[in-house]
Amino acid sequence: QVQLVESGGELVQAGGSLRLSCAASGRTSTRYAMGWFRQAPGKEREFVAAISWGGTDTPYADSVKGRFTISRDNAKNTVYLHMNSLKPEDTAIYYCAAGLSSTTMASGRSDYWGQGTQVTVSS
Repeated sequence: QVQLVESGGELVQAGGSLRLSCAASGRTSTRYAMGWFRQAPGKEREFVAAISWGGTDTPYADSVKGRFTISRDNAKNTVYLHMNSLKPEDTAIYYCAAGLSSTTMASGRSDYWGQGTQVTVSS
């Protein structure tokens, strides 16, 4: 089992930046890919970004390419989502996820989920 705890979500103005963090604990000896999903009110949860254990594969959703960057620090069992040029449509609960493959996560599937952190972007 892997436990994931997100932090960093808050209210920010459009055009601003935020950094989300996700700390993993438990069975972290397995080389999991990690990623971020989000769910806006009234919408289904959607893939945002993922990163392979070694950091060489980083798929992104088209809606965030060029604005968001995912990174990880394996020594700290932590993954980050750096969000720039935020838009009101980025408002959502952001969920951290862990799985065996960043490619699988990009298709919408993951093995472990965090509880989520709220990001609100005001216009």
